[in-house]
Amino acid sequence: MSSSRRSSSRRRGTSRRGSTKQAQRPLPTAGPGERIWVLDVPYGTQVDGATWHPAVRTHLYVGRTLPAHLAAYAPGPYTLGRFVENSLNPDDPTPNPEPTEALEPRQIQFEAADAIAERAAAGGRQFLLADEPGVGKTISAVLGATAVGDLRGAQRVLVVADRPAAITIGHWCRTITALGDGGLDWVVITWDRLEKVKDHTWAVIIADEAHALRRTTTKRWKLWARISGHGKAHDKAPFVIATTATPGHTPLELPYLAPSYAQVLDEPMKEWTSATQPGAAFATALERHGVAVEHGRYGATWTTDPARRAADLKLVRGWLTDTGPPAMLHRAAPWGPVPISGMPVTLTPTERAAYEAEWGEFCREMDIARRGRNVAKGRAALLRFRQKAGLIRVDSTVDWIVQQVQAERQVACSVEFVGTAADPIADRLRDAGLEVATIYGRDRFDAEAERLKFQTGQAKVCVFTTVASISLHAGETLADGRQASTEPRVGVFHQARFSGIAGRQVTGRTHRDHQVSPWHIAFAEGTVEEQVGKVMVERIAAASDTVGSDTSGLTDLAELLGADWLPPAALVEGDA
Repeated sequence: MSSSRRSSSRRRGTSRRGSTKQAQRPLPTAGPGERIWVLDVPYGTQVDGATWHPAVRTHLYVGRTLPAHLAAYAPGPYTLGRFVENSLNPDDPTPNPEPTEALEPRQIQFEAADAIAERAAAGGRQFLLADEPGVGKTISAVLGATAVGDLRGAQRVLVVADRPAAITIGHWCRTITALGDGGLDWVVITWDRLEKVKDHTWAVIIADEAHALRRTTTKRWKLWARISGHGKAHDKAPFVIATTATPGHTPLELPYLAPSYAQVLDEPMKEWTSATQPGAAFATALERHGVAVEHGRYGATWTTDPARRAADLKLVRGWLTDTGPPAMLHRAAPWGPVPISGMPVTLTPTERAAYEAEWGEFCREMDIARRGRNVAKGRAALLRFRQKAGLIRVDSTVDWIVQQVQAERQVACSVEFVGTAADPIADRLRDAGLEVATIYGRDRFDAEAERLKFQTGQAKVCVFTTVASISLHAGETLADGRQASTEPRVGVFHQARFSGIAGRQVTGRTHRDHQVSPWHIAFAEGTVEEQVGKVMVERIAAASDTVGSDTSGLTDLAELLGADWLPPAALVEGDA
């Protein structure tokens, strides 16, 4: 090795050792009368007096009191920042607020909490709360976790919420404050912050929108398995409350429920999970107990036989509902299923020509990708086509939204892509003189402020990409005590969702809490988008049927789109 290379190597090594020393830098020490303050300073922001410390991966300030210019960055109650701050000041923790009693739980929510507590009292390790969107899973889960904490003498409760954090964390923290924390230490984070809590022990965990755990090959899953004690013995693991109205499209997408399945079937966790191949182990266990699993080149898949599918869903659902006390609870929304209808768009000759050109280019690219077995290239081609196809229909979606606003309705517009859908739709609506709330693009907008613009009626339209955990329904009681506008909500999917879980979750943003909100799926008439719409209906039906929910409300859309390909069992209540 040349001297220049050795010198370069030494420099690189010195740099690495230096960064290690920085990471091991001791925490600051508070003097007499002082404490360590944690500050939630946004990424990339410089604030005088706030010092980043790598050991706790947050900004700190040491002093008797927090200066006025830093007060805005103080973490709120039940946040990760408050948890870290209190751990740094064990003799001087910041007290939690007294219950505000701003929320009055309904009887249906007390019943859910009782069911959760009964399962825990019987030695259960997990409970699936699968109520329809808008029934009140958040309040039910907080009440249930508090009851379990009391039963088990717990100290800490972890809540893992969906994004956007600017909305969901505040929502959960306000709910806990309103109902009371039961003397427990609550910490609310989002799924992308699991890394920050992996070294702590949790007695009770709420997994909000638990369908986020469908994939076992992700970093998220590995962190979740560690935090939740997924592979531990049944009596050694935390109690987990999984909440979701859409558990999964197939039994193979329910690995996070393996602890419940193993426990009710009286098997150790090692029969259901594997450190190296958790998905394969889960599929093998399902197959052993009668689920129709097929094995192919790309791993396990679910049978395509409609009768076997219905039987499988009934089987896995029964494992949780037929045990005593039940490990699952599902209540349909008393205001009925969401009304869904198709919205075919007739393209102009120019638009049709552009669409066909894009379709032809897509087919050529996909053919090349297929022959070369290039998955990445094929996926990129699919994304480009969907983006361009949606862009062609922007004007028609804008025209429809304007008409709905003129009819004194507020419109929720769900999109998947920002540059080719969200931005142009929002821009053209503003050109038409409408105020628009925008919830999309990381850190581009204040999500909660934009939501409130829509909820208060300041903006008649909300264009959003988020799927879950935001409320856009009429008449909502807002955090400051005001009531959201009461104009009826209508929704439109500018692009049909490939995921039935995502589609069903989106409709629940407005069709909730006794507010009926129809939704429409826009598609270019006589194009492949019609087929996409059909797939969306099928997958929404499958996502609904996983928890035994009523799918009969999807019949009209299935007929509108010529969905004779759907098995009747997937559309008729009770057949599954």
